[in-house]
Amino acid sequence: MTQLINPNRSRLQASRLLFSLLLVAAIAFLTFLTTSCGSSQARTAEQRTFLDLSLNFLGEYQLPKMTFEDTQVGGLSALSYDRKSDRFLALSDDRSSLAPARFYTLKLSIDHRDTGEIGIENVEVENVTFLKNENGETYTKGSIDPEGIALSPRGTVFVSSEGVPSQEITPFIREFDRQTGQQQESLRIPERYLPNDTTQEEQPPRGIQENLGFESLTFEPLSLAAASGDPFRLFTATESALFQDSLPPDSENVPRLRLMHYLIGNIAPPTLVAEHLYLLNPAPKGAIDNGLTELVTLDTEGRFLSLERSYGLFGAGAKIFQVVMSGATDTSNIASLKGDISRVDPVKKKLLLDLSELGIYLDNLEGMTLGPRLPDGSQSLVLVSDNNFSNAQVTQFLLFSLKAGNSQSN
Repeated sequence: MTQLINPNRSRLQASRLLFSLLLVAAIAFLTFLTTSCGSSQARTAEQRTFLDLSLNFLGEYQLPKMTFEDTQVGGLSALSYDRKSDRFLALSDDRSSLAPARFYTLKLSIDHRDTGEIGIENVEVENVTFLKNENGETYTKGSIDPEGIALSPRGTVFVSSEGVPSQEITPFIREFDRQTGQQQESLRIPERYLPNDTTQEEQPPRGIQENLGFESLTFEPLSLAAASGDPFRLFTATESALFQDSLPPDSENVPRLRLMHYLIGNIAPPTLVAEHLYLLNPAPKGAIDNGLTELVTLDTEGRFLSLERSYGLFGAGAKIFQVVMSGATDTSNIASLKGDISRVDPVKKKLLLDLSELGIYLDNLEGMTLGPRLPDGSQSLVLVSDNNFSNAQVTQFLLFSLKAGNSQSN
């Protein structure tokens, strides 16, 4: 028996099949667009926030234990680079115990080998400058705890001291003549950073904790080329939380630090422009201490490198982060950061390098600065360790190449 084919039915089936195929294709295309746009927007948002940077480790140099002009060279807790003279200024954190408080001028020689490798060939101590107070006298024993140094646009150096709260010695940030070490100006430190009299009306302690004050000090980079008299910006932060911001020992939250932003000029007194919340990374397992030891400005848009250092049962460690200040809440009028901070936007952070992955011994790294351009044209970054004047520790210089792009660290 012959079966008749209905042409209308065949056309209907073909139309349905074509519609189904078009529908599947449309859904797939929309899914692709949604996924691609979402990931593209996410990447663009991160690129708008952070610079595309990488750090390549180039080498290490250990400064031999030495004396220079009757001073023991050690305790180097901060670095600042003078591009004009191609010299580094290294601050000793000696509290005028072994010799008066001081900083050294160093010549760091870069070795460019025939193999193409770059490293530190030598570090030479060329000069020592003793810091002098407003009366022209060197600081007496225990009256200062120098931790941060930065070369200013007007050729002076700014030095930060953590103070000694237990002995009512207040922290400070002061300007000194680079050649003579004579104090010139002192920045106003807000009361919330200063110790209070806890015997009055049972007041809880306030201010910087012992040995956890102003470790970091940096100027915006382009300010070094500013004409004389132009205002410039200085940044510093506490190593850990203030007393009034400190959390209970059993808290699962990380320490809450304060990052300060000053404007300095020749006409008006130095002014604290703003203050922001900096969240310290969790301490590594076995760490006895963990803190922010250095800041380095990358540009005039509020981008920094930060150095967080830890030490404890398993030795010392360090991490370098990229930090962005834009969009962070001004915490100047917040009396305590101990409570709910859900409405406070901290500075943004992104891990750039965990130095424990380098596979080398790490000492107590505290100083960091951008150095000279390297032979390959890249920007150098130099770190230094504070050996605590201990025979068991070393003064360690680490050299890195800071590049745009995502090449891997060696």
